[in-house]
Amino acid sequence: MKLYGIPNCGTVRRARAWLEAREIPYEFHDFKKHGVPEDLMLDLCGLLGWESLLNRNGTTWRKFPEQRRAEVQDSASAVALMLENASVIKRPILDRDGQYQVGFSEENYGAFFGE
Repeated sequence: MKLYGIPNCGTVRRARAWLEAREIPYEFHDFKKHGVPEDLMLDLCGLLGWESLLNRNGTTWRKFPEQRRAEVQDSASAVALMLENASVIKRPILDRDGQYQVGFSEENYGAFFGE
């Protein structure tokens, strides 16, 4: 199982704490240190839709000029932006044997892990 995100993100910290409190082992992939895996983003866009991966509520998105935000209209343009700036990706992304959770809530993780 792999958890993708940015270590200083509060939502990522809460997800990691939730997993660790339940002694659920995982590998952490730091987008800032190890980069954003383009193939993963493309796969997830196909599975979940690019809209579910792009964090349009965050400060990073709001800092982009309006023209740059308007250019994001499909999977290809969304992935290009995510590769350019990992902070615009909704996080964390949890990969459990090809089943994915994007974002974190105790309720969603509890259901995902059968609690």
